[in-house]
Amino acid sequence: MSDAVWISGGTVVTLDNGAGVIDDGAVKIRGSEIEWVGLRTDAGSMDGEVVYAGGKLVLPGFINAHNHFYSTFACGLAPHDPPSTNFKEILERLWWSLDKALTLEDVRYSALVAMTRAIRAGVTTIIDHHASPNAVTGSLNAIADAANDVGVRSGLCYEVSNRDGQQIADEGVAENAAFIEKSAGDPNGLSRGMFGLHASMTLDDDLLARCVDAMKGKDHGFHIHVSESTFDPDDSLAKYGKRVVNRLADAGVLKPSTICAHCIHLDDAEHELLGSTSTCVVHNPQSNMNNGVGRADIQRMLATGVCVGLGTDGMSATMLDDVRAVNLLHKHDTGDPRVGFAEAGSLLLENNREIVKRCLGWDVGRLAVGTKADVVLMDYQAPTQLGSKNFLGHVLFGLPNARVESVMVDGVWRFREGALVGVDEREIFAKSQELSSDVWKRF
Repeated sequence: MSDAVWISGGTVVTLDNGAGVIDDGAVKIRGSEIEWVGLRTDAGSMDGEVVYAGGKLVLPGFINAHNHFYSTFACGLAPHDPPSTNFKEILERLWWSLDKALTLEDVRYSALVAMTRAIRAGVTTIIDHHASPNAVTGSLNAIADAANDVGVRSGLCYEVSNRDGQQIADEGVAENAAFIEKSAGDPNGLSRGMFGLHASMTLDDDLLARCVDAMKGKDHGFHIHVSESTFDPDDSLAKYGKRVVNRLADAGVLKPSTICAHCIHLDDAEHELLGSTSTCVVHNPQSNMNNGVGRADIQRMLATGVCVGLGTDGMSATMLDDVRAVNLLHKHDTGDPRVGFAEAGSLLLENNREIVKRCLGWDVGRLAVGTKADVVLMDYQAPTQLGSKNFLGHVLFGLPNARVESVMVDGVWRFREGALVGVDEREIFAKSQELSSDVWKRF
């Protein structure tokens, strides 16, 4: 008996060498990989399960290249009075207080909630950056267990810093190293490790050197916040006499498998250095606007050859929110209606998959023979013609209003005809409300 699954009859968007729109297409999946893609009429006899996708859009799962699962429990949290006036206060009064209140159970359920919302939005791969200073050891395993339950690919790391003292810093270094080793021993698993660093401003030279030394001889990259606000470069110049990107380059952090998130407040030399080291950058437009920290010059970075991807920074579960934000923010901030549109497509549809390939080793984000079978079916009735040349216009102005109907990850249905498969969503959200109430009391 064949174990093949055919998705047949939909409008297939391969995102392989361009948009690659195939009307009345078909995709064949065997095991965890795609075995064939093309016109339905060229498929011949379809062995195995056949899923009819007529009237639906069939496309690769979306990728979130920078996220914080633990931010789930901040939703609805009462604002400070008076409100924070700058990013440093936001960190100290919100995030660095919230993460200290988390237990391992909180870590797991905050991830479960975020992952179920992501699957419902067609997001199948998430690169996360985690912190829970009073529950460090085992925290990445807790998130990985949630990823297995929901069926989301995840790149995981623990953010190491000096801000919580030596013991917690030591635990963070050990947690990264242990998870990288464990996930490397399970090449078919849904979670893989990176080495997390919080930011230059919370890492002294000794700890930064220890982290780099822990990764000697390994291909795994680092995941770090870079110059998200002016506080980071100002701190680096005052303490070390160099800007953040230069400091990280001198320490050995920058390389093709490293992610530098945000990168808003850079000078000319830093832009060039990111390009010359082939370091990945992830833009988070909605978060940056929410925190009032500025706008990354992604046009400059892309022109310099930097692989710039797109993340939500925990602000949203759907990438369609942030891809629209790229287009709108850059038009609005530059006053130039020519910018933002093409960049939005490059970040989400091309560069995010390149970042995943470099940092985690998965070939995802396109429907092609040999790629991972992460497939999304959307109920999208296109109001105008849809083809390879105008697909991005539909992504920005049509797909945000469409419904995700089914999601397959690694060849397994995880969301089928509007319902999650294998997890009890009601139980997850009920437990999340119970746990978050206790977290808020500790906060």
